[in-house]
Amino acid sequence: MTIELPGLFDLQVNGFGGIDFNAAGLTPENVELALGRLRRAGVTRCLPTLITSSFEQFAASARMLSRMRHPAIAGIHMEGPYISPEDGPRGAHPYEHVRPASLDDFNRRQEAADGRIVLVTLAPEVAGAVPLIERLVESGVRVAIGHTGAEPPLIADAISAGATLATHLGNGCAQLLPRHPNAIWELLAADSVLATLIVDGHHLPPSTVKTMVRAKGPRRSILISDAVAAAGCPPGTYRLGGVTAVLDARGRVSLPGSPYLAGSALTLDRAMANTVMFTGLSIEDVIPMASTIPAEYVRTATVGRVSAEWDPERAVLDVRSVSE
Repeated sequence: MTIELPGLFDLQVNGFGGIDFNAAGLTPENVELALGRLRRAGVTRCLPTLITSSFEQFAASARMLSRMRHPAIAGIHMEGPYISPEDGPRGAHPYEHVRPASLDDFNRRQEAADGRIVLVTLAPEVAGAVPLIERLVESGVRVAIGHTGAEPPLIADAISAGATLATHLGNGCAQLLPRHPNAIWELLAADSVLATLIVDGHHLPPSTVKTMVRAKGPRRSILISDAVAAAGCPPGTYRLGGVTAVLDARGRVSLPGSPYLAGSALTLDRAMANTVMFTGLSIEDVIPMASTIPAEYVRTATVGRVSAEWDPERAVLDVRSVSE
């Protein structure tokens, strides 16, 4: 059946269609290509996401993205460098560029981005993180907790300071955790915290997605792609900043020779269909999780309309057209 939905809004896009937003030498033409390819999957607005890197690399990408003033770019998501340095929680972020949190360092990055950083993901256990959260929130920047191995009291401190989002909950954490307490339970239980989820079948098992969405409720659950350059491309080797990532035939993107995922090859239309399949929710319940809820979270709105064919029997959503 044909359904109409708002333009999709992705809070975490590292790249798409062979284009890496973290690459040295990023050009306006490449950004335009990636955004056009995202649009064909129904995404009309997004936060290009810059991961942990040298300040020079971050600044170069941030300047390029901020100066474009493209209507699809709703701001920049800065994921790192104020994250756990430990293997596991750090994920694919390069160890050598992880650093303590400081207002001076953030201000340099925000200046390079022309004030367009609207979301920062950090780990509460990093030195200076909690005071920085307070300052970011005062300035209107949203703060997410992610890539963390923090103990529950530090999670609570970060939430009290103003953190209101969990970045890709269930990922960006140690491979093995205590049964309880741990950061996942703390973030699930926090009523003031929304959660973003990568529902590609690789980052989270179906039962975990179902449980997390039940715990948070659809109004506090946000679907993201965490897409990298490999998204929309055939299996092969791709780059995420200075990191090599491999897309296999199953659609899994990982660091070569390691158990660690390195973003995804997911699109939001597929994430929505998977969420219906994994949770038993209706497509009508899931649509806001990939459109109006993320837009409202960063204090803006969706753009355009998407027309799609929805097959509830096979849980397949096929974007047919995107209009203004």
